[in-house]
Amino acid sequence: MKSSRVFVPWKAGLHLRPAAQLVRLAQSFRSTIFLKCGGKLADARSIVSILLLAASLGAVVEVEASGEDEANAATAIAQIFLSDVDGASEGPEPD
Repeated sequence: MKSSRVFVPWKAGLHLRPAAQLVRLAQSFRSTIFLKCGGKLADARSIVSILLLAASLGAVVEVEASGEDEANAATAIAQIFLSDVDGASEGPEPD
């Protein structure tokens, strides 16, 4: 099993857009991928499961992958948390 810790970087927390991206990415791997946050466990292939984590800004998320491509899966999933999938850097915040 391969695991890594990431932090939720989005102001709105782990919301629909990054959750959908996580699911699409997780489905491209053969490994089983789980996300853990605040004592809750989510299957990375289930958007509802991910949203039910209710991971807010700054929350620690543990990514665990197990299977034949676990190293690549864990790394790729962790990269989502380093990306700007919610467009936060596209301009100034509204007043």
